Amino acid sequence: MKPMVNTENTPLGYRLLTAGTAACVADFVTFPLDTAKVRLQIQGEGRPLVTVSNGSAVLVRTASAQYQGLVGTIVTIARQEGTRSLYNGLSAGLQRQMCFASVRLGLYDSVKTLYQQLLDGNSRSGALNIGARVAAGITTGALAVLIAQPTDVVKVRMQAQRQGSGGARYSSTLNAYRTIATEEGARGLWRGTFPNVSRNAIVNVSEIVCYDIIKDTLLYYNLMTDSVPCHFVSAVIAGFCTTVVASPVDVVKTRYMNSAEGEYKGAMDCAVRMLSQEGPAAFYKGFTPSFCRLVSWNIVMWITYEHLKKVVQNKINHSS
Repeated sequence: MKPMVNTENTPLGYRLLTAGTAACVADFVTFPLDTAKVRLQIQGEGRPLVTVSNGSAVLVRTASAQYQGLVGTIVTIARQEGTRSLYNGLSAGLQRQMCFASVRLGLYDSVKTLYQQLLDGNSRSGALNIGARVAAGITTGALAVLIAQPTDVVKVRMQAQRQGSGGARYSSTLNAYRTIATEEGARGLWRGTFPNVSRNAIVNVSEIVCYDIIKDTLLYYNLMTDSVPCHFVSAVIAGFCTTVVASPVDVVKTRYMNSAEGEYKGAMDCAVRMLSQEGPAAFYKGFTPSFCRLVSWNIVMWITYEHLKKVVQNKINHSS
């Protein structure tokens, strides 16, 4: 196996900061795609049904969709609300990444090593240790959500609201935090924690663990070196796996976080009503922007993160 950057001796603070910074860069670059994904996911929510008789059959349908496709959604938002609207909630998004990615990614290697030692004493030299990786992904993903949940709620709500319509729920990110805390209490800021924990446990396993395994496999069999092309290929595959696996939970999470107080009894009620009112396809609403966003996010994040790790480790080595 080609030598990789060893981060075991890197101080925890550096690892958390490196992971959070890389995620913020990726979030900034791909944020319009995320906004388009949110708008497509909530489309059809709470829309009145129109019943049309057709002989003996009764057809139930909704009004025509406002957004059509990834590019169409971005163009529509920019034309109707201005380009800045594509970055609604960016402040909360960056806050989320510094809280969220720093934990789920910055702690991953340490937790993985811990589980490897607990499971097999780290005796299988060169083995993939998939069980330890999956356990580490679930652990750091769930922990990160518990810490960063309020930032995610505010981010989703800011992205979901339309600008210039006269009905904006929040005037700014700070106003959103204040309004939600005042009107809905702590439960409002942690709304959707369960589906978000579920989603991010899945995302962490399919994103970080997939990337980790694919990269190590490419290096182990000398198919590629530990360089940008290897990071790029690993990130694309990890992004695709994440989109396929996480989309249903992601849609439910977005709908539930964006809902008004009392609209749904819980995340499960939200999922059941989506299924009954809109059919199974509703769970993959916004799939194309989700795919484009996650793949591009993974590419930017992993390449940036790998580069920052090398820079930080080199500086530590030179100073020691």
